[in-house]
Amino acid sequence: MTETTGDVRALIEKIAKWIVDAPNDVYVDHLDDDVIELEVAEADVGKIIGRQGRNVRALRTLLSAAGVRAHKRYTLEVID
Repeated sequence: MTETTGDVRALIEKIAKWIVDAPNDVYVDHLDDDVIELEVAEADVGKIIGRQGRNVRALRTLLSAAGVRAHKRYTLEVID
């Protein structure tokens, strides 16, 4: 089960690094209760959220699909 968590964490980290301008400031952490925290530079929070929340909604959809495989329900929190 921890392998899936690592895969989900790596997936979110890789996609977030593609979106932002400062990929070195992207940190992804897995907390208890299957919460994935995504922390980016303050200037990049808007890019992660996207217009009308489209980017963050897409990331949450990917997490949901990955959770189906792992029989878990992941939650994504963006930390600014």
